[in-house]
Amino acid sequence: MFVVRASGRFFDRQIEFPDWEPPAATLEHWLHDLGVGGVILVGGSAVDLLVRSRWLQARAQYPLFVAADIEEGVGQRFAGATWFPPPMAIAAIADRDPDKARHYAEAYGATTAREALAIGINWILGPVVDVNNNPQNPVINVRAFGETPERVADLATAFLRGVQRFPALSCAKHFPGHGDTSVDSHVDLPVLTHSAERLAQVEQPPFARAIAAGVDAVMSAHLLIPSWDGDRPATLSSKILTDRLRGDLGFDGLILTDALVMGAIANRYGANEAPLLALEAGADILLMPVDPAGAIRTICDAVDRGRVSPERIRQSVERIWRAKHKIFAEPANLPPASETTGEALARLQSLAAPDAGAIATEILQESQQVGGSLPLSLLPSNAGATRNVLLVDNLVTCGFLGRQAPAIAIPQARGYALQLVDLHTDSDPQGDPPPGSPCEPSTQGATLLQVFIRGNPFGGPARATELADRWLKYLLTSGQLQGVAIYGSPYVLQQFLPQLPADLPYVFSYGQMHEAQAIALGTLYGVGDPVVSKS
Repeated sequence: MFVVRASGRFFDRQIEFPDWEPPAATLEHWLHDLGVGGVILVGGSAVDLLVRSRWLQARAQYPLFVAADIEEGVGQRFAGATWFPPPMAIAAIADRDPDKARHYAEAYGATTAREALAIGINWILGPVVDVNNNPQNPVINVRAFGETPERVADLATAFLRGVQRFPALSCAKHFPGHGDTSVDSHVDLPVLTHSAERLAQVEQPPFARAIAAGVDAVMSAHLLIPSWDGDRPATLSSKILTDRLRGDLGFDGLILTDALVMGAIANRYGANEAPLLALEAGADILLMPVDPAGAIRTICDAVDRGRVSPERIRQSVERIWRAKHKIFAEPANLPPASETTGEALARLQSLAAPDAGAIATEILQESQQVGGSLPLSLLPSNAGATRNVLLVDNLVTCGFLGRQAPAIAIPQARGYALQLVDLHTDSDPQGDPPPGSPCEPSTQGATLLQVFIRGNPFGGPARATELADRWLKYLLTSGQLQGVAIYGSPYVLQQFLPQLPADLPYVFSYGQMHEAQAIALGTLYGVGDPVVSKS
């Protein structure tokens, strides 16, 4: 009943998050001796995962769930596979062409499942079926398939049709709906104050549609919802998980918690009491407990003392084995010990196939928005220095930049000096630049402003948006702004648009990966002929 976090990389020295990812000896103890039934993997490349997943399965007492948060394709987490734009990009296409958007969503799901299975992942923790109707949402944001229950339900079920072509599990999250919150549950406990009637009209329909479409699992949200249960968050509430999800919606698949290490739960309930409360509430899978061994002892003790019945445990275990039968009925999903390295590597040939890459590119192109007088004109060499101000929330954790990233390399090839800005730099646009900055105040000239902001766990966009807004205002009032590229959240674009002169060139992309950068800057500079929508 436990799924624990593990590094996707093979060696202990490569572990990036030691508070959450155990060393190999501890992990092997949990899997082999304690019978832990699954892992959730983060980090590494697709090749790393191919090796890592096989190592884990070989050491487990039972065949493992191998799960990953790959809502945007396997390449979102594991380099080398296909990385799709976020789901909200497909919602933007659906505004113009619903049939094409459904086609993209289904291909998105099918490609994700095919590539996941190729490297040993058998449980896709997606789709997100939250309705993101709060522009200030710090964590769902572009992870949602839209802002209305109808659009989210339509595209999420198309995604599920794609996944269901393959023997991989799916998961609708985060029940009963995390889309209208302004607090990140990774940090604190959000409170959803809506009435039961509003929840039935907006938050619940996408989950009902996903259940009707055969979704394998539903993940709980760490939310307090007083109209349903004023005492306990959804993850720990039998009124929500058992009465609402099992009873009212008739769901008989796997209920799993969101990660129990998240602040909304870990900061309020005991490391070992929280998993027990979630079990009592109706959860089958306890995801990422703070102390897996301690939580297992606590639940065993609760059974011995009569607090939890053996029948309650049996109900969950039967659901778990039904789900695992779906996965492992396909022998290729549990490769034999005799599989050669060459046979295993042959599986990698299904990753990042041309057809999958073409679909990702089409989604980026067709969801892109542009405005102003395009293309952006290059200034004569005597017009003063040009600079490329590139703004992100945290440069240290930014995985989509690097020396060859188009957002850096394309302007550099055109003579722009690079200036990197994040929330941790001396980033006042009107003050002196940080030590070592290539742009002294006296030489600053025409500036391209590139902004990377989207909703992310632990990285809410509010402070980064405020910083970007200060830069925008300064560059406009000082007459330096030459063009703008925004990557990620459409809500940042909506905040910027009223401030932009009608003729100022700008481009917006839902994606932040290299392909998104190349397409956006190609549009801005008039290179190639991408399909874009005019705002």
